[in-house]
Amino acid sequence: MWEENKAGWLEVDTVALCGGSVAGEFVWMVDGVDYATTWVEVRAIWGRGQAGTLAALQNMEACLPFALLGLDSDNGGEFLNHHVMNWLQKRPRPVFMTRSRPWKKDDNAHVEQKNWTWARQLLGYGRLENPELVGPISALYREVWAPWQNFFLPCLKLERKWREGSHWRKRYEPPQTAYQRLCAPGMLALKDRRQLRERYESLDPFELKDQVEEKLKRILQPKPK
Repeated sequence: MWEENKAGWLEVDTVALCGGSVAGEFVWMVDGVDYATTWVEVRAIWGRGQAGTLAALQNMEACLPFALLGLDSDNGGEFLNHHVMNWLQKRPRPVFMTRSRPWKKDDNAHVEQKNWTWARQLLGYGRLENPELVGPISALYREVWAPWQNFFLPCLKLERKWREGSHWRKRYEPPQTAYQRLCAPGMLALKDRRQLRERYESLDPFELKDQVEEKLKRILQPKPK
C-alpha cells in the first residue's frame, strides 16, 4: 500500500506539553512527517479531542506542497475515529489510513524522532495550560518554523539498515533539506516544483530565524502578576 519513494505518505503523532502531568487540560502538538521527503508540518491544539485533531490535520494538509495519499498513526483515539476517517474517505481520491501495532513505537519512528527537533526543542517540557496560546503557536509553526526547517535545514534520512551478528548497521543518505528531496525527479509535477521554487526564493533564512525568536518570546514569556 505505502509507496516509500513517493511524497504524500505521512506518519502522525501527538506531543503533550503537560509539564510531566497529563491531568487537566493543556496544549498538545500534532506532528506530521512525510516518509519520503521528511517534510514536516506541526499544529497546536487544546486538549486532544477528535474535532481539534481533525482541524489540525486539515490545516496541515492545506500547507503540504503535495497531495496527501496516506496517514499512519499510533492507536490513539484522536486519530482513530469517525471524524478523521470520514474526512479521509469521503473525497474523490480516498486517503489510506494505517496504524502501528500496539506497544510498537518503532512503527512510527520517523515522526517520533521529530518530536524533539520540532516540538521539544522549540517549546521545551514545561506545561502550557493557556488555550489562548494555541493560535500563536500554530502560526509560529505554519508561518516561520516549518519554512525555515523544511527549506533550509538539511537532515539525515536512513537509506538502509542491516544486521551483522548482534549489531545493527545503518547507512544514511547525504544530508538534504525536505525541499531538496521534493525537487528530485519524479517527486512533483513541473508546475508544482516551479511554485515550490518560487516560494523558496521568496524566503530569507536569517529573517525567518529572527521571527522564530521574536514569536517564541511572546509565547513563552510569563504572564504579569
